[in-house]
Amino acid sequence: MGADGLVWGVDSMCQVLTEHGMAIAPSTYYEYRRRSPSARMRADARVIDAIFTMRRQHPLTRVLGSRKTWIILRSNGIDVARCTVERLMSEMGWRGASKKKSPRTTTPNPEHHRPADLVDRHFYAAAPNRLWVADFT
Repeated sequence: MGADGLVWGVDSMCQVLTEHGMAIAPSTYYEYRRRSPSARMRADARVIDAIFTMRRQHPLTRVLGSRKTWIILRSNGIDVARCTVERLMSEMGWRGASKKKSPRTTTPNPEHHRPADLVDRHFYAAAPNRLWVADFT
């Protein structure tokens, strides 16, 4: 359903995209909908379930990073590559504990004077890729 409340079909959307230079056949969409999960998606789901179960059952494993999580998975008989564990933990937003401090940024003092806008900037683009902006500070 579009923002205007109308229901748009796949055929009409593909026709508009084709008019704008992106030829997409409606059968491509329907093939995607019919397709069963790939072997990688099924394997990823198994690994995610294993990591989730491990993190839920043993709360101390929540502080482990991808390398030690990979080691524990391998010791539990789950044959998985380390890069796969890294990728999945990143996708799921799972991180290990870090000793590094978070980045410190400066906060501006509201009492200080700020320089005036001398170039009369406007950040409105009439179309995509029509306005280029750079900041040399």
